[in-house]
This record gives sequence, structure tokens and C-alpha cells, in this order.
Amino acid sequence: MSSLAGITGLALLAGVAAAQAQSTGIATCDDFLTKYDACISSKIPPAQSAMYKTQIEQTRKAWLDMAKNPSTKATMEASCKQTMDATKAALTAYGCSF
Repeated sequence: MSSLAGITGLALLAGVAAAQAQSTGIATCDDFLTKYDACISSKIPPAQSAMYKTQIEQTRKAWLDMAKNPSTKATMEASCKQTMDATKAALTAYGCSF
């Protein structure tokens, strides 16, 4: 049983890594996601990083969905920049830079 649990765990990790590797096709959005991931992985204390990881995965999924829709894709660069500016202010205390 423990080997099955290990395989399942690896499959889940692979799924998360694949989601993180997906590009929105919008450079501003992808740049923000990369920098946010680096910040929460290296600067946010583990007790708080789970909340930030959940937030970024929700944001990533929403942006990937938006990128598939031509009518919303056109507004994504401005939306991503706005999100980055708001997040930058919130994460400066941890020493993150965007």
C-alpha cells in the first residue's frame, strides 16, 4: 500500500509542476507567476506559504482559462500588471521583488 501512496503522491506533484509550467501566452502574466512562485518558495515562512500557494494556483488557473477565450485574452496584460502591482506591495515585507 505505501508504494501505491508514493506513486499517487508523485503523480500529484507532477500535476502541480505541469500546471506551474503552463504558459498563459502573455509575457507579463507568465513573468509575474514565475516571480511569485520564486518568492513564496524561497522567502515566505512555511506556516504562511500554503495560503499563498493556494492563491497563486487559483490565479494561474483563472488566467489559463482567460487565455483560452479571445474576448478575455485581450485584457489579460492589464489585469496581470494590476495583480502584480497589488501583490508587490503585499509581499515587500517578505523581501520579494517583482
